Amino acid sequence: MPWLPIGGRRCSVCAVHIVIMGCGRVGSSLARGLEKRGHTVAVIDILTDAFRRLGPDFTGRTVKGVGFDREVLLESGIEQAGAFAAVSSGDNSNILSARVVRETFNVSNVVARIYDPGRAEVYERLGIPTVATVRWTADQVMRRLLPAGSEPHWRDPSGSVRLMEVHVDRAWVGRSIGRMEELTGARIPFLFRLGSGMVPKTSTIFQDGDLAFAAVEDARLAEVETILGNPPKGE
Repeated sequence: MPWLPIGGRRCSVCAVHIVIMGCGRVGSSLARGLEKRGHTVAVIDILTDAFRRLGPDFTGRTVKGVGFDREVLLESGIEQAGAFAAVSSGDNSNILSARVVRETFNVSNVVARIYDPGRAEVYERLGIPTVATVRWTADQVMRRLLPAGSEPHWRDPSGSVRLMEVHVDRAWVGRSIGRMEELTGARIPFLFRLGSGMVPKTSTIFQDGDLAFAAVEDARLAEVETILGNPPKGE
């Protein structure tokens, strides 16, 4: 039951509008968590009763329909959205919705859940990276939608250095890992590409869909995230 992240995450220190298709256990948990963090949320589902899972305190928008319907997406505020998550129970609906949102509405920060490993392999061959199911609880989806930085994957005992996934602007695609390390002053010891981890060389070229993990001193965390979260300067 792999999940598919499509495109990169948009990095922003401000609240963003996020659209979620699917109001099951994952979708409703994700919606409530995002709203608690100060983001505006719209939830799409074909069943009106599903919205009950959001609870009485949810103040976001609910839209009945499917996430690949243009009118439904417009009603959800997709034109103002900074991210989109397709977490319904249907593989076809999820991948179709994700592609429509990315290709029609130019939302690059998109996540889709895929249950069938066979289908996931097909999408992987089409250049859509897969991520193991164990990483895709609602919390992990949220980490793909929101800027990296709050939850390191590893921190040294002194608390001065951390290893964490960092958002990388798509303009870095085609640059070497060595060049990225040179411009940030950080180390990138690990990449997650097409469903597999790899230890890159300095000559390794950063590809669209790669997830980058950087070893960063706490004091330079914001600086490194800012550099990688924006197009490279002077190039």
